[in-house]
Amino acid sequence: MRIVDIRELAVPLEGAVANAVVNFSEHTVSLVAVVTDVIRDGKPVIGLGFNSIGRFAQSGIIRTRMIPRLLGADPVSLLAEGGQCFDAAKVLATLLRNEKPGGHGDRAGAAAAIEQAIWDLNAKLADEPAYVTIARAFGREPVATPVEVYTGGGYYYAPGTGRTLRDEFLSYREMGFESFKMKIGGAPLAQDMKRVEEALQVAGSPDRLMVDANGRFDLPTALAYARELKPLGLRWFEEIGDPLDYQLNRDVIEAYGGPVATGENLFSAIDTLNLVRFGGMRPGRDIFQMDAGLSYGITEYARMIEVLESHGFDRKQAVPHGGHLINLHIVVGLGLGACEAYPGVFQPFGGYSSECEIRNAKVRPSDAAGFGLEQKRELVPFIRTLKD
Repeated sequence: MRIVDIRELAVPLEGAVANAVVNFSEHTVSLVAVVTDVIRDGKPVIGLGFNSIGRFAQSGIIRTRMIPRLLGADPVSLLAEGGQCFDAAKVLATLLRNEKPGGHGDRAGAAAAIEQAIWDLNAKLADEPAYVTIARAFGREPVATPVEVYTGGGYYYAPGTGRTLRDEFLSYREMGFESFKMKIGGAPLAQDMKRVEEALQVAGSPDRLMVDANGRFDLPTALAYARELKPLGLRWFEEIGDPLDYQLNRDVIEAYGGPVATGENLFSAIDTLNLVRFGGMRPGRDIFQMDAGLSYGITEYARMIEVLESHGFDRKQAVPHGGHLINLHIVVGLGLGACEAYPGVFQPFGGYSSECEIRNAKVRPSDAAGFGLEQKRELVPFIRTLKD
């Protein structure tokens, strides 16, 4: 058994939504297909993966550095013991050959796109959903228990567009969601607080509303927002300042008191270690949002979970950023806290397939082999392009 081809396609994200820092109208995502010489029903078994939402496609790194390394490796060196599947850790090590330590930026997403395609591939070789493959690989019992899901959204709408924050959240409620996250930091504090009040009217309870500053705030601004938000008792205050400013995170936690969430822009286990050492995060209270698709894949993400647990945190405090099918399988397979979803935005990757029904604010993966990306209607044309 061997890998015979690896293909990458930069897919544009649909929609022109924006947060306090980024407009996503120019963003792309790397969709990857790993093709094997295993033939079933007259077709090769192919693993699919992508590098998550919120960063750009990594076509150059994938095509010029990582694909040649993997295709040039001894095929046997990539296999797990017994030769019935691929060893994702060995694949990742091959992808990173001759890469220096540190600098966990774009290459982390490039490697993740391929590494996660290996997990999809292994699940298809075993003819099982990816969460089963993931759970078994890390010594867990594979159980398809529905997990809590909340919506990422709450964007800014210009006057006269015919859409408001309230409209957006009401549409999510009709889809079966009960908890909502909104953007802040893209307007003056007084205006943002009016938006929070508008969102609370739909959420109905502060423990069903989260606010996300997308790393925008310096310390004085963060503390000003913290003072206004503190009495509300929101579920969490997310990405307050620069993701590597651990002192700012600690200072705001001490002043704010309520739960905070961060980590989606940390791409390695060592960065996670520094966050728990210096960022003021509290066991049983705060939320870690690292995203395997931006962080070298599931192999490195599992190391992040080990870091959390070895420092007294519960894996239920891990709620990955991303809002897509791959992270749904990771949450279920590793027994994490909850899932994000992007209903109606960040297509063709955001949200889940119709086979993953949202009911009572919970979701579970379908029974499709792998991540079930082929069941996501919006992705089908791009998958077909890669396969053909």
